[in-house]
Amino acid sequence: MLHRAPPSDLLELLPVSIHPHCVSQFFVRGTRLFETGRKPEYMYFVESGEVTLERYSLDGNTIILQRTRHGFVSEASLQSPAYHCDAVAVIDTLAVRIPLRDLRQVLASDPAFSMRWVSMLNREIMRLRRQCERLSLLTVEERLLHLVETEGNDASYPLGSGLKSIARQLGVTHEALYRCIARLEKAGRLRRDADRLFLIKV
Repeated sequence: MLHRAPPSDLLELLPVSIHPHCVSQFFVRGTRLFETGRKPEYMYFVESGEVTLERYSLDGNTIILQRTRHGFVSEASLQSPAYHCDAVAVIDTLAVRIPLRDLRQVLASDPAFSMRWVSMLNREIMRLRRQCERLSLLTVEERLLHLVETEGNDASYPLGSGLKSIARQLGVTHEALYRCIARLEKAGRLRRDADRLFLIKV
């Protein structure tokens, strides 16, 4: 566990009164921040690294609900009696742990913070709408290009924990994603380096 200042964007969102209760914690790759069914005690804000929210399908495969490199991963836990999924650090990750009891108290007593919180949730809703739109697309190529264009920066998208994680996020097999990337690279529409995917304007 680390005692250090949370990131500036989190400090700007949260009231000063709750800052002392926020603790940065290091999670090694593969660690679960929380598990399905457990009573929520903390909300987590990813500073660096990567965390996925995961569930298991009926056939035992992992379903990626959310993939976060910077931001909250457990907003739904605020009013929930139990975590609805697992949160897994898929690479070494630094995250801020925020006690839910303190967060509920300031939401109830600080109208300005409540409005900032609503604005943050609105942005999250927009992100989820983009995700729903992406998963409605029929081909791997359409989903991949949509991901880079809507969630990336400057026509590029970080690989993070790797292509297998991106494939699960897109709802496709990693073999299908590898083949798609190879086709796009051959056609001169995509470039891949060690860390990112880049769209090439034609």
